[in-house]
Formats: sequence, C-alpha cells, structure tokens
Amino acid sequence: MKIAIVGLGYVGLPLSLQFARSGITVLGLDIDVAKVAAINESKSYIRHIDAAAIAEAVKEGWLSASTDFGRVNEVEAVIICVPTPLNKNREPDISYVLNTGRNLATHLQKGMLVVLESTTYPGTTDEDLRGVLEAGSGLKAGIDFHLAYSPEREDPGNPETKVALIPKVIAGHTPACLERAKALYGRAIKTLVPVSSCRVAEATKLTENIFRSVNIALINELKIIYSAMGIDVWEVIEAAKTKPFGFMPFYPGPGLGGHCIPIDPFYLAWKAREYVQSTRLIELAGEINTAMPYFVFQQAVTALNAVRKSVNGSNILVLGLAYKADVDDDRESPGYVLMDLFQERGARVSYYDPYLPAIKLKREHPHWAGSKSVAWDAPTIKGFDLVVIATRHKNVNYKELADWASFIVDTRNAMASIQTRPGQVFKA
Repeated sequence: MKIAIVGLGYVGLPLSLQFARSGITVLGLDIDVAKVAAINESKSYIRHIDAAAIAEAVKEGWLSASTDFGRVNEVEAVIICVPTPLNKNREPDISYVLNTGRNLATHLQKGMLVVLESTTYPGTTDEDLRGVLEAGSGLKAGIDFHLAYSPEREDPGNPETKVALIPKVIAGHTPACLERAKALYGRAIKTLVPVSSCRVAEATKLTENIFRSVNIALINELKIIYSAMGIDVWEVIEAAKTKPFGFMPFYPGPGLGGHCIPIDPFYLAWKAREYVQSTRLIELAGEINTAMPYFVFQQAVTALNAVRKSVNGSNILVLGLAYKADVDDDRESPGYVLMDLFQERGARVSYYDPYLPAIKLKREHPHWAGSKSVAWDAPTIKGFDLVVIATRHKNVNYKELADWASFIVDTRNAMASIQTRPGQVFKA
C-alpha cells in the first residue's frame, strides 16, 4: 500500500514515520523545497524527531518526499496535514486546506481516500474541502472517492507520547468512507475512536484545545489576583493538585503559543456566529490569555523601577522563544509579543533559546527574521538590565542565570528551586 501525506511539518512528518514503520510506503508532499530535500537526504529539521528514524525509513524505501503533486496518482490515499492559521482579522484561514484540495482534485481517482487532519471548524471537511475536490475532479465524495476527517493529536517535546499509542478519533463522510479510513489508520495506530460524522470529529479537536485554553485562562487570572494579594499561585497549584479528585493542574505563563490553543477557540467562535450563537466564555478566555504578555511587561516595568531604571534605554533579554519547553517550535510564541512591547518602549531587545539559534522568516513578526540567539556566558548575560524567562527549557542552567543576571522576571517558576539574591526575582 502507498499513501501520500501533504504537509511535512510537526504533524505530517511524525505521522509519515509511523506509517512507514507500519509497512506502508509514504510519499511526503510539501511546497517547501528545503523540507523535501532534507527528508530525501535523511536529515531532520524538527528537533524532537531523530534523523536516524528518517534515514532508516528512506533507506528501506518506505519514505520519500517530493514537491510534485502530480505524483498523487501513484497512491491509494492522501492525508492532508497543512496549517490552518488565522488571518489578520483573527478569522479562520483555511486557504492551505482548499488550495491543497484543488491541487489534489485534478489527480483524484475513483476509489481514492482523502483524509483531512488539520484543525478546523465543523463543516470544513464535508462542505469546503468536499466542494473543491468534487468541483476539480468531477467525482462525488462517498460515491466515487472516500472522504474522512481525523484530527491530529501531537504533543511536541513530550518523550512519553508515541504516535502509535495515542487514540485516534476518526470519522467518514459516509459509513463506507469511515470503514476505509479505519482500515488505513488501523495499520499504524493501536486504538481508533470512530465517531458519527466529520463534524463531530472536527468539534472534538476544538473541544480538546478550548478546554485547555479556558483552564489556562482561569489560572492566569488567578495568578494576577493572587499576586495582588501577595500569594504565590505556583504554591497554590502544588497544594491543590494533591486532591485526588475534582482538580486537574494547569499552569500560568506569559501567554499562549503553538498552532492549536491560541487559534482553535477563534475557529469555533467564528463558526458559531453563523448559527447566531455566542461564545462568551471561550472569547473571554482568549482575551485573558492574549493579555498575559502585557501583564508580564508591566511586571518588568516594576522590576526596573525598583532599581530606578526605565524600559527606555534598557537592555532586555527574553529567555526562551519557543512556545513551550524543549521544542524548537516558535509559532504564535508570546515571546515575540514581549520582544515587540519592549522594543516599542525603547529597549534594546535580544533573546536566548538553545533550540532557535536564528529566527526564520514567518507570517507573524517578520521584522525579527535574521535575529540570532545571544551567547550563553557570564559577560553576555551580565550585560542585560533584565532577563525575562518566557520558556522553561530543561537544558538552561538556571543556577548560572542566578549568578549572572541582575534582575529576572520569571513567568514559568523556573527559579523556584534556585538560590537567588533578595529582590533579584520578580514573578509574573
């Protein structure tokens, strides 16, 4: 069996490797020439994916990559794993999904299976994607070809998660489409969770991420309230999570990043308006999380004021630019918002991140492209008036940070177990 996976990023590449390990020949398709070349040369461009795994799959002939969408006619199934960002008006942008569908449509053959994995609003698969596939191919979904949706469940940076062991929600446009999708994913994934429709599967993915967004917003709001009361929210969480029922720990931070949690609530809120429904709690959570970099910035202002310094003219270091610990993924990172805030107020801003030696050009914050991570040594770190910990990477030596830095704003409780000087650390 041979399949194609479109989009070789943080979802598509690990999924490709899992299918390859399961004895299915995978053709990876991407418009990024660099990614295609890297795979064919057995190189990894994602930190937590071992190049050896790619090399083995390529050597054995289970995995190859191409930019030629015409090769879709070689495969039995196509899985779409492309971005679904927000546009400048914070509305869903499914153009990558639709453009992929148009490219596939001209090569679609009878009996082929098309599966969408990209996170999106209910109705995308059976309305929008189906529409472009049918229009471009002259074939009918559920009759001439199979159409399905199965939301990705990736947890980058977590060594305990394995693609094969994460239960896979799956749905088909028709019962026959579902059975065809189950037959494919059953080859590579241990547990399948079939649901009644593509819309239910799309809503499942949104619900998973909105659940996190709302709970993180709650703990972020509590952080601000408890801070005003002189209470450490991190100590509160540690105590509360000893309760063996009715509580699940979530942790505060400088804002939300990544491709899911900061974006998915807007997808549902936008779609809900079509049905004259409001999403008050969801949108409020989004507002709280979006405001967190500004709270952190104000804490930084307070820290500098304590030593009679202003933001204007200060040297500021943002420590950690990835959106979460121990990954090299900086999509939607609140670190960029912090850097913008400091720079707009006249500060000289730098960053340090061991996983992001240089900032690549991207849709968001393109003005930082080309900036490089500073060196991690005493003379460099001592040269900053303030260090803001935005991401808690495990391989950062926080004891050295305490020895070298003048002042630290800690948004991740990274300095909790480190001996520091009185007044050196401000929690935010």
